[in-house]
Amino acid sequence: MMNLSKKIPGLLLVNLILLVAWGIANISWVQHSGMSMLTLSIIMGALIGNLAPRLTHEGTHAGVMLAQQNLLRWGVALYGLNLSLQQILQVGPAALVIDVVMVIGTLSLGWYVGVKLLHMDPQTVILTSAGSAICGAAAVVATEPVLEAPAHKTAAAVGTVVLFGSLAMIIYPLLATLHPISSFLFGTYTGSTVHEVAQVVAIGKTIGGNTADTAVIVKMIRVMLLAPFLLVAGRMFRQTSGNSSAAKAGVPVFAVMFILIALVHPYLHLPDALVSVLRQLDVYMLAMAMAALGLNTTMAKLRLAGKDALILGGLLFIWLIIGGGMVNLLVQQAFHTGWL
Repeated sequence: MMNLSKKIPGLLLVNLILLVAWGIANISWVQHSGMSMLTLSIIMGALIGNLAPRLTHEGTHAGVMLAQQNLLRWGVALYGLNLSLQQILQVGPAALVIDVVMVIGTLSLGWYVGVKLLHMDPQTVILTSAGSAICGAAAVVATEPVLEAPAHKTAAAVGTVVLFGSLAMIIYPLLATLHPISSFLFGTYTGSTVHEVAQVVAIGKTIGGNTADTAVIVKMIRVMLLAPFLLVAGRMFRQTSGNSSAAKAGVPVFAVMFILIALVHPYLHLPDALVSVLRQLDVYMLAMAMAALGLNTTMAKLRLAGKDALILGGLLFIWLIIGGGMVNLLVQQAFHTGWL
């Protein structure tokens, strides 16, 4: 009970930030902008952490860290409730191949450019690349405990998602007007290349047709690749960083739970009301983790991450638009001609 009492002030602070983010997220024009409650939570947390640093005192530290670490892991595990194998079957094998190629290609390019050319630290590179390759801020915060990365590096990576994902919501509808293309194909392109699920939804609804439905399914297949990525990222980081604590880390249990929940839950025939409650609980825990990350993100810490994360995020954004378009074209053509 004494340990719990120490965590209550920090949890109350995180929940206060969450309520403000929730209120803003429900404003109509914000909903149309594609800004999710998760993104708003880390922004609000960062604003309070910088403008009212007295709130982030020693008395709130235990509760904030509980949200940032433990609740984050449970949130990532429950995220599997949004996925199923049936979704993969809906869009066909071409979409799965495109997603796999884009995730591997983006992560590989990010590692080469970030580590080899920009000489960035591996943690920032992996976090930034994960946000671009898989599912935006959710991928960044899921990767953070695997790498044991400090909050300012996580926030810098999330910043690239917010910036370039917002630009995507302007650029992609314009791209749809340049050349006539079926809503299914453009939906596949959008889902396989845009950062956040909320941004994918916003773009799909702007374009119309069944673009949004296809884009979301393809995007969720990318999200499903988060779990195997976390397993590989943890192993790769342990081998390259020489971090003694990371070297002792095992398989992230929450990543395994993520896969199991995604594969099993459709066959459990859980009541729709229960699934809905669990999904809302998942969003709640992820948003709390985002708010906690924001509180631990100050301008001084962000300056430590430098401008390289922004440069890397920008280069990966260009790759997603141009390289992603080429990958979509080549893979779809390969399936159409029977080569795959």
